[in-house]
Amino acid sequence: MHTLTVEDLARQPQRLLEGAERGEPSLVVRSGEPVMLAVPLAAGLDTREVRLELAARLYDHEQISLGVAARIAGVSYSEIIDELGRRDIAVIRLEPGELERELAEFGP
Repeated sequence: MHTLTVEDLARQPQRLLEGAERGEPSLVVRSGEPVMLAVPLAAGLDTREVRLELAARLYDHEQISLGVAARIAGVSYSEIIDELGRRDIAVIRLEPGELERELAEFGP
């Protein structure tokens, strides 16, 4: 995997595409911290499924919001909610004790 800094990317953006054309993933970092991963996609690959899988996994690991997951997958909010449901990934996530507090608001 090739690593580029944000500054490298700004100066020579073609390096990202050139690496992808060689089949080489690229990691873009800022101050040593990853900010973007570019992964080349092979011809004939079902990119819709790859995008859905990536969005679902990142959402499940709480790395992205529901809206970002929908954008990555290239689907609407309702479609990503349905897809996450098919994968048994909870869309509504409550903090510990939050449900009890909400129920207490309604009284006995």
